[in-house]
Amino acid sequence: MSASFKSQLKKEVAPYEKTELKASIIQMMNTLIPLFVLWYLAYASLSVSYWLTLPIALIASGFVIRTFIIFHDCCHGSFFKSKKANNIVGTLTGVISLTPYMQWKYSHSVHHATSGNLDKRGIGDIWMMTVTEYKEAPWYLKFYYRVYRNPIILFGIGPIAVFLLQYRFNRRGAKRKERLNTYLTNLLIVLVYTALCFAIGWEAFLLVQVPIFYFASMLGIWLFYVQHTFEDSYFENEEEWSYIQAAVEGSSYYKLPKPLQWITGNIGFHHVHHLSPRVPNYHLEEAHNATPPLQKATTITVMDSLKAMRFRLWNEEAKQFVTFRQYKKELKELRQQKLSQQEHREKKAAAINPQERYN
Repeated sequence: MSASFKSQLKKEVAPYEKTELKASIIQMMNTLIPLFVLWYLAYASLSVSYWLTLPIALIASGFVIRTFIIFHDCCHGSFFKSKKANNIVGTLTGVISLTPYMQWKYSHSVHHATSGNLDKRGIGDIWMMTVTEYKEAPWYLKFYYRVYRNPIILFGIGPIAVFLLQYRFNRRGAKRKERLNTYLTNLLIVLVYTALCFAIGWEAFLLVQVPIFYFASMLGIWLFYVQHTFEDSYFENEEEWSYIQAAVEGSSYYKLPKPLQWITGNIGFHHVHHLSPRVPNYHLEEAHNATPPLQKATTITVMDSLKAMRFRLWNEEAKQFVTFRQYKKELKELRQQKLSQQEHREKKAAAINPQERYN
């Protein structure tokens, strides 16, 4: 990918880096109002059957995801032109999604600046080891990594570990403004949850809020995971790494059915978002359709994305994700190859006649 092509690609997307106040307000209305209504309906359905509450909670969790997209755009300064408006709305929507605005804004900006860079992993991403790293790791680290990458842990316990626990604490080295924002978010969460417990009772509150929180956070981690974890993704060391290539080749176009595309705020056009984070979510599809090179990005469907759960390690030589089974197979073949070479050397040495050996 030449420098001129990269520059041209950025220019083609630039016209869509425009915030429209009307579109942003409409999105807030068609997201937050249905969310609050669904939350109330989930509560009201408790008097009928909890089996009715759960599907309502699942739908409500979709609107929490959509709320998170608003929060996400505020972090990039792309939802409103006003920095103050982005900060206020970002903080408030962060309360709904249990995510501190300033803390996540920092880690996510690092994610964008380093996505696909093998030498700058560890902040704002999901832990990934290369084949070489895994091969050279001690047994206990391999065990921990296998547990971490297990889908049950990643998508089952991960939502609780990240959204409920990790985000309640400031990162080491956080600046005062970021720390205060985390404290404010935690305080607002406590106040809102306490008020709801007093209003409807803590049992009813938990029966409604827990499934909504769990479904939303699980789906959120899934979306983040699948948009960077596909077979022929992009990862390079610092000297070879390219921001634009990482955006276009290392972020997928998650082609979702229209209802899911709407509820997830077009985040499936992740390659466009990584190329230009200032494009608001409601312009991502337009930018994709108007830019032919972006339409060549790796496209995955819902069925295709399920395969991503098997990917565990990045093969630096093949430049693709591999499963643990593939890793073991390659390791076995390598050992057999070395054994064959050793046997060949031994046979060659045995073929030398005694006189030559003596000489």
